[in-house]
Amino acid sequence: MGTTTYTGAVRSENGFSDISKDSDTGAVTTNSTYSNNASVGGTLAVTQSITGKKSINTDFNAAGALTQTLTAAQSGTLFLINGTANNVVNMPALSTENVGVHYEFQLTVAVGGSTTTTFVLPGSGVSAFQGMVSLVAGTAANAVSDVAGDTLTLVNSTVLNARVSMTCVSDDGTNSKWMTTVLSTPIATIA
Repeated sequence: MGTTTYTGAVRSENGFSDISKDSDTGAVTTNSTYSNNASVGGTLAVTQSITGKKSINTDFNAAGALTQTLTAAQSGTLFLINGTANNVVNMPALSTENVGVHYEFQLTVAVGGSTTTTFVLPGSGVSAFQGMVSLVAGTAANAVSDVAGDTLTLVNSTVLNARVSMTCVSDDGTNSKWMTTVLSTPIATIA
């Protein structure tokens, strides 16, 4: 078939596929598909620009305590946290779809003197944070590696502007590992 040019919109109820056909065998290979989710075979080159903003979530930024379970759909979100009350951030339920999910957190108000903010992995004892935990003030500012625990805690009196970044690097539906970087004073704990 030759080149076809349309002046109006091209529509399909089942998406579109870009294929190639082997000239010797006649075998058809799907290179890319365009539907609800696009799959691009090869390199995606953007000739203009992709615009978008990081999603900012303020659910934990209220003065009251909050316990909430995050979803994979919230991946890429920056969560602002008011540390004056006991907050519990539960990671998503175990699922192979979690691999690559990424969250960031920032304290907008210091953790209170008798409160904590905790991040909890599902399935007690079967999942682990793989943390690089750093003290951001003082002479002991070298990162500490901690890989033995499913609860990360910003302890009482953690200062304003502490940061947590985490990415799910493996999840087989039974166990998960989350690569985590924490910058805080006092130093956060993983247990």
